[in-house]
Amino acid sequence: MALAEIGLVNKRMTTMNRMLHTLLVAALLAGSASSAQAVVVSWTDWQSGQDSTASGQINHEGQAIGVTFQGNYSSVITGGSSGYWNEGIPPAYTSGIVENAPPGDDLIQLDQAGTRTITFSQAVEDPYLAFLSWNGQTTLFDSEIELISSGAGIFGSGDITLINGGTGFETNGEFHGVIRLDGTYTSITFTDLNNEFWHGLTVGIGGASNGPPAEAPEPAALGLLGLGLAGAAWLRRRKAA
Repeated sequence: MALAEIGLVNKRMTTMNRMLHTLLVAALLAGSASSAQAVVVSWTDWQSGQDSTASGQINHEGQAIGVTFQGNYSSVITGGSSGYWNEGIPPAYTSGIVENAPPGDDLIQLDQAGTRTITFSQAVEDPYLAFLSWNGQTTLFDSEIELISSGAGIFGSGDITLINGGTGFETNGEFHGVIRLDGTYTSITFTDLNNEFWHGLTVGIGGASNGPPAEAPEPAALGLLGLGLAGAAWLRRRKAA
């Protein structure tokens, strides 16, 4: 092959490499934009409580998932119009990650230190916990947690600091907000280290293990990724030739 021909082949290969790189980057960016869309959380409808056990249900994508809360609590609020999950500015429960605050007044009301376990009737994806009026509290979990949002709620606002290697938090003032536990869970256990009158929480999920995912890639992202893979295959065939 003449030097001129070799140079032309190299130039074409360089151009294809650049095109392939551009397609792959575009696909990754589109995928990131899709995954950054806010999740519609399926929150618990609390239904009953007796002794140290409360029961509720999550309705997610046509599935009814049972939720059981075990541990000391002061009451189970199963509905009403007090607006406990109302939020101010900045919002406590909605953000670029979570689209919807818990509905109604459903919550578990606490007033003492103790260990509690939330159990699901099937494996769930990415459980979310929403907190209301969590004042001067230290809380530890059995898994790593991620702070999703913190802002103004019905009783004001406060500060939160993650501690213990990201498996717990401390609050100062009236913390209202949301945390997430990434991954698949059948239960969550946490321990409050301080007594504190009237603070509450509820739980929601981003998905269920044997149901459809909470989010799906946008068609544009899938198309760009397909173009990138096709380009990679063409480049391999070109090199082989």
